[in-house]
Amino acid sequence: MFTFTYLHSSHTEYFTFENSEKDVTNIALSFYSGLFAYNGWNYLNFIIEELKDPIRNLPKAIAISCTLVTVVYVMANVAFYTTLSPEEVLGSEAVAVTFANRLYGYMAWIIPVFVALSTFGAVNGILLTSSRLFYAGACEGQMPEILTMIQISRLTPTPAVLCMALLSMLYLTVRDIFALINYVGFATWLSIGIAVLCLPVLRWTQPDLPRPIKVNLFFPIIYILCSVFVTIVPMIASPVETGYGCIMIFTSVPVYLIFIAWKNKPKTVQRMLGEL
Repeated sequence: MFTFTYLHSSHTEYFTFENSEKDVTNIALSFYSGLFAYNGWNYLNFIIEELKDPIRNLPKAIAISCTLVTVVYVMANVAFYTTLSPEEVLGSEAVAVTFANRLYGYMAWIIPVFVALSTFGAVNGILLTSSRLFYAGACEGQMPEILTMIQISRLTPTPAVLCMALLSMLYLTVRDIFALINYVGFATWLSIGIAVLCLPVLRWTQPDLPRPIKVNLFFPIIYILCSVFVTIVPMIASPVETGYGCIMIFTSVPVYLIFIAWKNKPKTVQRMLGEL
């Protein structure tokens, strides 16, 4: 409501593109922060086993959630820039708090509460979905067998959840959040881009496979092109961060060679891997 009121009052002086970044390499790198904010749209795919009637409910859930989150996030940014200048946004440690202090006065405390609730919900959703990814990988023999175990009474993959929590705490050791986003962003979007590339490849090489949920190839092709842009171009703008992202990906190579590619393992090695 405040946003529409400010817009109606012609508070649009901060919507200009004056002094905007024009370097395409930096623009590509900035996508990582934006994509990080919207990350989570693909996590529904990890919990198909948990869904009732996924053929009907999965596309509906993705469409509703993506549309709703996009509208809310865009309106939040519009609200920020009707109230704060670009310099204030860039200089603020917490834009929502600065916005609340400017607009709501003594009621500004309510915005940090909503931010905390949103963050808690995001963490809850990530733990729910990503732990299932670890669990599924372990069931396929691609991760330690202990991650296939579930809690007896609640039937939750507790070891996988704990593994996610430990990795999250490890990420907290990185002081610069934007460097962390660039490290993980490069690895994430390169991996997802390659995964999406498999869709048209399989559609062409194995056209007769059953496909309960089938999408038009236009969308994955556009997605692949965007993935190429946000992975190749940032290498020029930030070779160090993208280099760390490559290292993160290459650490999976020995894991794949030992756990997957090596079929005729000696019994001693099989027993040792089974005890992990």
